[in-house]
Amino acid sequence: MDDRSTKYRAFFAQLICSAAKATDPRLEQAFRNVRREPFAGPGPWSIALGGHPYVVTPDDDPVFLYQNTLLALDPARGINIGMPGAHAHWLSGCAVREGETVLQIGAGTGYYTAILAELAGPNGRVYAYEIDERLAALARENLKDIANVELRERSGVAADLPDVDVVYVCAGAAQPAVEWLEALRPGGRLVFPLAPAGVLGGMLMITRPEQGAAWPAKFLSRAQFIGCAGLQDAEIARRLAEAFAKGWEGVQSLRREDAPDDTCWFAGDGWWLSTAPASAPAVSIPPHGDITRA
Repeated sequence: MDDRSTKYRAFFAQLICSAAKATDPRLEQAFRNVRREPFAGPGPWSIALGGHPYVVTPDDDPVFLYQNTLLALDPARGINIGMPGAHAHWLSGCAVREGETVLQIGAGTGYYTAILAELAGPNGRVYAYEIDERLAALARENLKDIANVELRERSGVAADLPDVDVVYVCAGAAQPAVEWLEALRPGGRLVFPLAPAGVLGGMLMITRPEQGAAWPAKFLSRAQFIGCAGLQDAEIARRLAEAFAKGWEGVQSLRREDAPDDTCWFAGDGWWLSTAPASAPAVSIPPHGDITRA
């Protein structure tokens, strides 16, 4: 069975990284190295395409795990291991480098934590936060043999976060948490779903500049996630849904100090997204049309 899993995993890694137009071969190798079986739990499994009902696999053949689909961890609550093709695209966008420190918000059972650990390498570090007690216990068991991972069983919206190079968020929010922005080192990247619960929003990447109040920002794709506790707002959710319906590709920067001007795409409480570039060049992301509900 392990030989079959290895074969499936190799093809799966090549397929999703090709679709994501990933240019770093380490990303394909990371998906090739990390077995999904421990993180999925025993089969049969419930899987789905984004926005569609779950379908239960006929048995526990690992071939069903190596599909570009959502894999349910808790079908009743809609908690999944997110769409691999979408995560490959987002991880390619934030470009985790060897030796970097990563903060993951919403580890689930740890599958993408393990992928991030592969990308950061033995000289890097991954701090993974998971607020759900059951999922955190599963993640702790799944990640116990990965030396460069530290699991923290609590909210990732907190004032005492470590200084990091990348913040990778796997729960939808109505705004970028100030704590995530302040945890970034200069040149650091925050990738999070600007997508409150129930809203098809977008995966936004924000880069901390060496100086200046305008931070380069770009949507990597559309995205929908389960909501991040503490970062929900019904009125902002309504306005964001309207903003996304009118387009989102033109966003180029995050502003936190100046008053919104006529370049404002969306304004939150103390922050706004602008279609004007920041002083530093925005990161170029190749186009990608994959299903991005995670």
